[in-house]
Amino acid sequence: MPRLKKSIGGREPSLFEELNEEESILAETDPHARPLADRMRPRTLAEFVGQEKIIGQGRALRRMLEEDRLQSLIFWGPPGTGKTTLAALIAEHTAARFITFSAVTSGIREVREVMKAADEFRRQTNRRTVVFIDEIHRFNKAQQDAFLPFVESGTIILIGATTENPSFEVNSALLSRSRVFTLESLSAEHLVAILARAIEDAERGLGEERVDTTDDVLRAVAAYASGDARIALNTLELAVSIAEADAIGARVITTEVLSEAMQRAALRYDKNGEEHYNFISAFIKSIRNSDADAAVYWLARMIEAGEDPMFIARRLVIHASEDIGLADPQALAQAVAAMQATHFVGLPEARLALTQATLYLALAPKSNSVLTAYMAAAKDALETEQQPVPLHLRNAPTSLMKQLGYGSGYQYAHDREAGRADEMVCLPEALQGHTYYEPNERDKPKRQ
Repeated sequence: MPRLKKSIGGREPSLFEELNEEESILAETDPHARPLADRMRPRTLAEFVGQEKIIGQGRALRRMLEEDRLQSLIFWGPPGTGKTTLAALIAEHTAARFITFSAVTSGIREVREVMKAADEFRRQTNRRTVVFIDEIHRFNKAQQDAFLPFVESGTIILIGATTENPSFEVNSALLSRSRVFTLESLSAEHLVAILARAIEDAERGLGEERVDTTDDVLRAVAAYASGDARIALNTLELAVSIAEADAIGARVITTEVLSEAMQRAALRYDKNGEEHYNFISAFIKSIRNSDADAAVYWLARMIEAGEDPMFIARRLVIHASEDIGLADPQALAQAVAAMQATHFVGLPEARLALTQATLYLALAPKSNSVLTAYMAAAKDALETEQQPVPLHLRNAPTSLMKQLGYGSGYQYAHDREAGRADEMVCLPEALQGHTYYEPNERDKPKRQ
C-alpha cells in the first residue's frame, strides 16, 4: 500500500491535507526502537556519503534538488547504496506532495487510486505529486502503464528505485520520460566513514553504548559488506549486541566478536523443532555414506511422522549436486524428477518417487567437487571486496549501456579454433589466476 500519513482524529487523512513539519518522513518518534541502518539514514545532503558523481556539488541531481526542478527519475544500483535515502531527501527538498509505494505490496488497484487522487490534488492546488516506487522492477507492465498518462501530463513526478537493469525492467515509454541515475557500490572508505559516524552518534547511533573497536575491524566489516551500507550497519549492530562490556563499561568489538556476528547473521531460526533437523541430517548423511538401507529407513521415518514431502524432495535436489555432482550428473535429473512427481501426485503415491530418488542417490558414486568449487568461490566473494563485472563481459543491448562502455573488447570464443579466447580475462582483476574447480577422480567431465 502507498505510504500515507498517520490518522487524524480517528480517520485516515486526506491525500490533500498538508504535512505538518513534525510529520516529515524522516521524523523519528522512538529512534532506538528501529534498526541501526534505518536510524542512521541521512537526513540532509551534508550527511549523505558516496555517489559524488550524481549528488556532489554542482552535479545534476544536486542542482535539481537545490533549484526544485525535479523530473521523473530512475535510481539504478546495488542494494544499500542510497536509492531510498535519496528519495527521502527529495521529499524534504521538493515543494511537491510526496507519496511512497512498495512494488512488493501494492497492486494495480492501489496504483489507480493514488493516480486518481493525485489528479484531483493537482486540480485543487495546482501542485504535483512525487510518487516514489521502491523496487519498481517488481511492477508488471500493466502496473507501470498505469503511471504513464500521469507522467506525460505532468500530474506526477515518478521516482523509481531498482537493483535491476532498467533497460529490461522498466517500460520503454516510462524510461524515455525519466532521467536514469546509476548508483555505484560504496567504497570501503565510504563504509568505514558511515560505521564511524554510527559509533559516535549518541542521538541515533551507538554513542551511548561506548563502542570500542579498531580501524582494522571497521575495514573488515566494510569488506564483508561489499559496498552495501545496510549490511555494514546491521553487522556492526549485531557485533555490538554480542560484545562483552569491559571494566569501564565499553563494548569491545574484536575480530573474534565480528566473526561470530557474521556467522549469526546467516543462521536460520528453528521453527519446527530439533527432531525435524535431526531426521533430515541422518537421512542425508546416510545417502552420503552410500548406505541405501539407512537412507530409506530415515525417509520412511520422516514421511510417516508427517514431514512435508516437498521439503524432503528439495533436500534430495540439493544433495544430488552437493555430494554426487559430476560423478553422476544423472543424479540431479533423478532428484528433480522426484520433486516434480511429488508436487504432481502428492502423498501417498509420492512415497515411491522419493524412495526411487533416495536409492539412486545412495547408490551413485560420490563427489563433492561442485560443493568445494562453490565454497572456494564464495570465500573470495565474502572475504574480498567485490569488484564490478569487467565491462567487456557485460551485454550492451541498449544505447545507455553502450554509452557506459558495456561489451567493449569482448572476444567471441567460437571465432577461435580452440573454441575459447585464452587471452580474455573473465574474473575481476584482483582475482585473476584463482582456481575454484578441483576435479574429483570420480568426476566425469573434467577440466582440460
